[in-house]
Amino acid sequence: MQGTAVKEQGRQDERLGSAPLGKLIISMALPAVAAQLINVLYNIVDRIYIGHIPGQGDVALTGVGVTFPIIMLVSAFSAFAGMGGAPLASIELGKKDYEKAEKILGNSAGLIVLFSVLLTVFFMLFKTPILYAFGASEVTIGYAESYIGVYLIGTIFVQTALGLNTFISGQGASKTAMLSVLIGAVINICLDPVFIFLLGMGVKGAALATVISQAVSAVWVARFLTSKKSVIKLRTSNMRFEAGTVKLIAALGISPFIMQSTESLVSITLNSGLQKYGGDLYVGTMAIMTSVMQLVTIPLQGVTQGVQPIISYNFGAGNKKRVRSAFLRMLAITFTGMFVFCGIAVIYPSVYAGIFTSNEALTKLTVQVMPTYFLGMTIFGIQSACQATFIALGQAKVSMFIALLRKVILLIPLAIILPKYMGVMGIYRAEPVADVLSVLTTTVLFLITVKKIERRM
Repeated sequence: MQGTAVKEQGRQDERLGSAPLGKLIISMALPAVAAQLINVLYNIVDRIYIGHIPGQGDVALTGVGVTFPIIMLVSAFSAFAGMGGAPLASIELGKKDYEKAEKILGNSAGLIVLFSVLLTVFFMLFKTPILYAFGASEVTIGYAESYIGVYLIGTIFVQTALGLNTFISGQGASKTAMLSVLIGAVINICLDPVFIFLLGMGVKGAALATVISQAVSAVWVARFLTSKKSVIKLRTSNMRFEAGTVKLIAALGISPFIMQSTESLVSITLNSGLQKYGGDLYVGTMAIMTSVMQLVTIPLQGVTQGVQPIISYNFGAGNKKRVRSAFLRMLAITFTGMFVFCGIAVIYPSVYAGIFTSNEALTKLTVQVMPTYFLGMTIFGIQSACQATFIALGQAKVSMFIALLRKVILLIPLAIILPKYMGVMGIYRAEPVADVLSVLTTTVLFLITVKKIERRM
């Protein structure tokens, strides 16, 4: 009985290996792009509303910006479990091993529950000293504590919605994955002005709107993965940890974890440096530019997220030609997108800066520093495509190195060293230097590694 159901359900994922590639990429990537764009609205919309709170918007925005490293750490742990497990499950779907794919899904879900409990307790206990370490001041600490105190209540919802949604897109159901994000985002956008302005809750209202919207998304995701519509099902029996499965998830999940968690470490380094060499206004520019970077990079992450299951499935099926074609098309999209969107930030920074604040001094300073900060990002689409392909092919070690290279090995040391000689502008200049060196190194490693993989296929 179960075998028949799985056979019927398998038709959904089989299109990853048989549908015309161009149409398949569009059908997978567009919903994923939409989902990523919608997902970023959770934080972006909060910041837009917060930045326009009468009489305190600029200070409140800076305070919420200081909480970004904690939010990124929460997301990083969901990526560890979700993005570590979903490509492995897609590879097993390509091999038609549905039982193993479900075991991977279950163990990933178990990790999400464990991480959620640990993160909530830890950050609730130590949030104040952590926020000060992340760049909060006596002026902004109140806003930071108010926002993150409410946000942490919904850690389990954030982890579930983000982490398990990758298993929906990983089986070819990209539209469903998009809807899970869309539902939450619409609720968030509607609740934000009610809680922030109408009920006068300020930054607490923004956080509460996010928690409620993520809770609804989490329920949607869990309901789909336990329904007959899902090719692989989330079963409580599979949530018991199996050492071998957890090891596989961890080996691949460490790369996206590093990519996101080091974003938090980068924020700490940059905010602390900006506070030291510049002050609250400079920390405010980073809150704006971080939001702009999300607007620029998140859609392209949607493209890579949409194409990854195609590469993983066909790698599992041994279809070398289809793997190569999917990568080349993804590369063309990510490179062009990053070049155009980051080019706007370099040439017309005021287009982005005015979205997040009406404070004249903050806008002026952001417009001044944004071109420098975004210059190297114009070619970053190359690394995005290569990094996504490494993960899709299960290349854990090289993925981890690339994830460490840009931020930990290059950006953080540069952000500490350069301002000693260049002042506060050295912090902004560290980003393009790290970006260019990282892209060049990634390209060389990719060409070497892929040739070795193709020989074994």
